[in-house]
Formats: sequence, C-alpha cells, structure tokens
Amino acid sequence: MSLITIQCRLVASESTRQKLWKLMVQRNTPLINELLEQVARHPDFETWRQKGKLPADKDFDVVSQLCKSLKTDPRFTGQPGRFYSSAISVVKYIYKSWLAIQKQLQHKLDGKRSWLEMLKSDAQLVEASGYTLDALRTKAAEILAEVILQLESGKEKQGNSKAAAPNRNLSKLLFEAYRNTDDILRQCAICYLIKNGCKVNDTEEDPEKFVLRRRKVEVEIERLSEKLASRVPKGRELTNTRWLETLDLATTTVPQDNHEAKGWQDILLTKFSCLPFPVLLGGEDLRWSKNQEGRLCVEFTGLTELIFEVYCDRRQLPWFQRFWEDQETKRESKGQHSTALFALRSGRLAWQEGEGKGEPWQVHRLALHCTIDTRLWTKEGTEQVRSQKAAQITSYLTKKKKEDNLNKNQQVSNRTKAKQTSLKRMDTPFNRPSQPIYEGRSHILVGVSLGLDKPATVAVVDVIAQTVLTYRSVRQLLGENYPLLNRQRLEQQDGAHQRHKAQKRSAPNDFGASELGQYIDRLLAKEIVAIAISFQAGSIVLPDLKDMREIIQSELETRAQQKHPGLVEVQKLYAKQYRINIHQWSYNRLIESIQAQAAKAGISIEVGMQTRLGTVSVQEKARELAFSAYQSRVSKA
Repeated sequence: MSLITIQCRLVASESTRQKLWKLMVQRNTPLINELLEQVARHPDFETWRQKGKLPADKDFDVVSQLCKSLKTDPRFTGQPGRFYSSAISVVKYIYKSWLAIQKQLQHKLDGKRSWLEMLKSDAQLVEASGYTLDALRTKAAEILAEVILQLESGKEKQGNSKAAAPNRNLSKLLFEAYRNTDDILRQCAICYLIKNGCKVNDTEEDPEKFVLRRRKVEVEIERLSEKLASRVPKGRELTNTRWLETLDLATTTVPQDNHEAKGWQDILLTKFSCLPFPVLLGGEDLRWSKNQEGRLCVEFTGLTELIFEVYCDRRQLPWFQRFWEDQETKRESKGQHSTALFALRSGRLAWQEGEGKGEPWQVHRLALHCTIDTRLWTKEGTEQVRSQKAAQITSYLTKKKKEDNLNKNQQVSNRTKAKQTSLKRMDTPFNRPSQPIYEGRSHILVGVSLGLDKPATVAVVDVIAQTVLTYRSVRQLLGENYPLLNRQRLEQQDGAHQRHKAQKRSAPNDFGASELGQYIDRLLAKEIVAIAISFQAGSIVLPDLKDMREIIQSELETRAQQKHPGLVEVQKLYAKQYRINIHQWSYNRLIESIQAQAAKAGISIEVGMQTRLGTVSVQEKARELAFSAYQSRVSKA
C-alpha cells in the first residue's frame, strides 16, 4: 500500500473559524445523526443486519436516497455539496463497521450455541448413545485415527511450508464430521473427543468441573447476546442534554431493576464527544494558494470565502508544497494535466479537542488530514500510477463500447466522455524529480511476529531456499533505545494504578498517555523497513490483528502452565499478574507505523496468519508467518 496520511494545523481569523464551526455543528453533524437514525428505522434494516452490510446495489443507495430527501429540510440546508457527500460517506463507514461486527458476533453466538448443544457429560453421552463408556472411548479412538490420517494426507498435499495448529485443525475436522453424520454413536464419540481436547481421556470425569465448564459457555452466550442487543449507532450528541436528563431521572426516580440502573450509570459515566463529525474531502475540493508573506493557504469548494493558513511539520512541508505545485501546473496548462495524478488523493477536515475556557472555535484546534500516494513524488512512480490508471480506463471504455454497439442509437454518457478526457490528459506528465523505484526480490520476505512482552520480532526468510537469512529481536531492533521499552511499561503500570485509585473514589480517570509508545513504534518501523531494504526483500508480512487476542491469551496460558504445572488457580493468578506487569502493546499503532514507513520506501505489505500456539517461539512465529504468506500467494496465483 503506497498511501500515507499527513496532517497540518489550519489557522484563520476568529470569524472564519466560527463560521466553519457552526456549519459543522449546527448543520453537518445533525444531518449525520438523522441519517444514522433513519437507516436504523428502515424496514429492511434487520435483513441488512443479518447479512452484515448495507445493500450494494448501485441503483439503490439507501443512504444517498435518505440524504437526498433531507437536503430540503430547513435543519440541514445551507451546506456545500461536498458536505452532503461527506455525510453520506461517514454514515456508510459507520454502518459498514458496525454491521460487520454484528455479523461476527452472530457467527460466534451461533457457534457457542452449537457447542452448548454438543457439550454433554460422560453420563449423558452414555445415555444418549445407548453404549457403555468403554465402547464410546473405543469408537472415539477409531474416529481420531481417521481424522489424523485425513489431516496428515492434507499436509502432504499442501507441503511443509505452512505452519498449522494441530489441535485447531483436528477440532475443525471433528466438527465437520459431526455435522455430516446421523449416527448417534458416532456423534456422541465426536462430542467426547472435542470435549477432552481431541484425545481419549482414561480418567473419570469430575461432575463439578463439568458443571462449571458448561456454565462458562452459558455465560459466554449471555455476554454475546447482550452485545448483539446493543444499541445502533446514535451519532454524536454535542450537548449534555441527555446527561442532564439522565441525572435528573436517576436522582428523582427509583430504577425498576439492575438493568435499568446500569443503563443510567453507563450514560452518566460516558464521556460524550464535544467535537462535530469530520468532513471528508476529495483532492479536487481543496484549493491551494500563497499569501503575501509566502505562506501556504487552503480553501474548500463551496466555502471559497474561508481561507486558512497551513502550519505543519518541517518534514511534511515538501508534500504541501507539492499540492500547490500540482494545482499551479494544471492551472497554467489550462487543464491539460489530469487530477488523477495529483499527489493529494483525499482530505479530512476535523476539529481536535483543546483545553481552556472560551468559545469552542477558540479553544479547539482545526486540523487537515491529507492522504497521499507516495509513488506520485517521483517521475518513475508517477509513470507507474499513470500506466495502471490508463489500463483501468481503457478496459472501462472497451466494455462500454461493446455495450454501445448493441444499441447504436445510444449516446455517449457524460461518464464515458469524462473517462476519455482523463485518459488524454494523463499523457501530459508533471515535472517531478527522478528516483529509481525500489525493486525487491519476491522470494525474500520479512515476517514480523507480535507478542506479549516482545512487541515485534523479525525473521528475514528466503521462501524458495526454505532458509532464514537472519532474525532480529526487539532488543536488536531498538539498539541503544531499548531502555525506552521498559520505561514505557512502567508508565503504563503507573497509569493503570492511578486509574484504579480514581475509579475506587468515583473520580475522573481519563489521565491520557504520553507519546513514548508512538515514538518506539516509529523506531521499530524504521528499523524493520531498513532491514527489508538491506536484504532487498520483496515484501513485509504482518499478522492479522483479528487473531491477536487469541495469540496473546495462548502465550499467557503457556507461560502459566510452564511456571506452575498442574495448579490451575495459581496459573490464572500468574497470568493475571503477568498481564498487569507487561501490559499490552498498541499493535494496531505499530502496524500502521510499519505500513507508513514501507509505503515511503515502496515496499509492499502482505498479511499472514500468525500461529496461536503459545509453545512456539516468537522467532518461529515470524518465520512461519512469512511462509504462510508465500503459501497464500502461491494458492491465489
């Protein structure tokens, strides 16, 4: 991915900031809130919820249709066209995320319910099957041998390059076998195997432990059900009206039950956002200029009377200069250059919370986040982008031409004309510096595993030769900066302790955090990319964050079992204390830093599955992560 995001602070007169603040607070954010509510009230909303997404039919864009009907509402009029488009995009993004989470939760709930139906005691399995426990164990051993043979044959076909979690694959095959059979004895034997960790257990079952185990699954089902019953997105309430109403209700009324009391408590303890929704902008919606002092300024389509001065970091200033140069080049050539090759791809106008007293547009800061394509910095990268986009446009025009031949009376659409014009303009190049494009060797991959006490471990792998060229631990990656890692952990522990003390006093506990963790992430990302360049790696492989909870939990359980074998309660206490001492790293922030550094260098990013086995070392996890990504690449080819 070659896209990165930079930001700057926008400075303007008080009247300009006031006008923009009121437009976003009194018009745009209420529009988004209304759209969120109307989508939730739609007759087909439950169907979309089950599917996990909004309808993707181009002829029926539900959010756009709802917004079109609200444009004439006096509450939302007076906004530029881009603000309406931004509201549509924001609502789609919110519901895309929310519906996807709902679908995942529903999938987990269905799985837990199925497992609860299968989870029976040995006495219940004996009664259901009509056979003795010894016969049930014999049948379970036969099934286990069949599944292991099936698993081994599958491994031989796939090769040895992809790491596998044996118990996970065994249980998956056993679940499939359970669903594909109607034989009661076979079903009970499979339930027996899965219940005992995919093995035949010779010891007698403890009834009390089984009851606790079953109750644990029931609690998990209850928690998932509560999450699924959570409220739909409500938007941002920029006033404290709801908080005051709830406070008045809680002080004058007795709650009917604990559930209602908890609802009141949640509202009273929630910190509501005081900032409006951001406005999403396209690259062409920003107009760049320079004032009399030579400082860069920007204004927005539909708000040309509002001009803001750009204040940014010295490292990011060249990019903002490039935005102005691209626009000036296009203006001087009288539109002969294509905006498809502008370095600026999109923008996001947002307020950042500040401290102090006064009017909100005086207290809060205004920031502009710009998404850029790093390839468009150089002549060679721009040509690469031009070739890709020209091929896409040519393919589209060829398809439309075939459709037009079916109907000779059909006139050329405005979209087709725009595509033809854009294709012609892309042949006029921008004047940009020359710099060779990074070319790595596709068979050299850098695997980056993430762990509990070791945030990042690197393995440089030659997947063709099946060899590891080098390993790098987090200590080697940070070098002389390694003490910063312990300092960050001490700060996290102290912050957690202070929050705990504040919670016991029912006092505010949002103390914030320093930027030391972000600085460490950048150091790690910079060194990882440097290693990839030194070995001419074709790509960097990062783990899928969706599995991080299971990976960390597996590592904790393994450490606890090794430290206190056989003592279950002591293992739980050890795991809890270890989690407090080490704390968890912001893996998402670390991955974003690696992606940004890799994009600047032109190195591609791949995503692989990191093994969940806690017994596997972090070095082996990094190595197998690279192999799994390569195996996935081969299977897709």
